[in-house]
Amino acid sequence: MEKGAAFAAVMMAMAVLATTTTGALQVQFSEAEKAQFVQLHNDARAAVGVRTAVAWNEALAAKALEHARYCRKEHIPGPYGENLWWGWSSAAGWVGTPADAMRYWVGEKQYYNHGSNTCVGGECGHYTQVVWSRTSYVGCARVACNTGDIGTMIACNYYPRGNMRGESPY
Repeated sequence: MEKGAAFAAVMMAMAVLATTTTGALQVQFSEAEKAQFVQLHNDARAAVGVRTAVAWNEALAAKALEHARYCRKEHIPGPYGENLWWGWSSAAGWVGTPADAMRYWVGEKQYYNHGSNTCVGGECGHYTQVVWSRTSYVGCARVACNTGDIGTMIACNYYPRGNMRGESPY
């Protein structure tokens, strides 16, 4: 192989490695934390009259881990709804909790105008996914990242997905 081709091959391999690995370490949710995620989702849903409860789904959690392990803030298109949360703390051993993520997502409620089915004054898509009435299952994953402003990444996947254009969440 010529030097130029060999160099290009090595650079390509390094680029692929740089975009697919971060040294992220999964921090498993306990059974209590999984139950807390479900409860917090169902509390937010009940607060706006959504009677359909969500349940935990391990297959969705596994898909969420596929995304979270990259420690990237961009959503990945796919067949599931997705919410992402990231945080950082200088406290030793800190990891984000279900309550941290849910507080952020449900906090977007203030920007959702149900009458016009629009976000007003801020983002509300995470909130509308939480309360999407046809969603039945949620699965989440958490990883400790080693990237700049992301100490912990939490990703949740939803089925069926919400935030369908032109439809109201409830």
